[in-house]
Amino acid sequence: MRSMPGMDPKKVQQMMKQLNMNIEEIPAERVIIETKTKKLVIQNPEVMVTKMMGKDVYQVTGSVSEQFATSEDDIRLVMEQTGKDRETVAKKLEELSNDLARAIIELKEEEKRK
Repeated sequence: MRSMPGMDPKKVQQMMKQLNMNIEEIPAERVIIETKTKKLVIQNPEVMVTKMMGKDVYQVTGSVSEQFATSEDDIRLVMEQTGKDRETVAKKLEELSNDLARAIIELKEEEKRK
């Protein structure tokens, strides 16, 4: 555990013990937070868990990137409009952050170029 700037690490440990707190670092490689519309992916995170009053509190820091979730309805719509297979459509929607109109246009343009 890292010490707090300007504080004696032994005193910090003693205060934490008095408050019945325990902090430990989790050696995580990646943290993913999923919502209904997107995923937040945190690479090379620093994850600390503080156990306090019977609860676990997680603190996560690191480089965050967003990945937008693609719904089945969106995939079906683009498949119907373009005649493309599910895998191609899903990949294009992910690439374009779920921009349906742009995905349809680009997939149709790719077909014309063939």
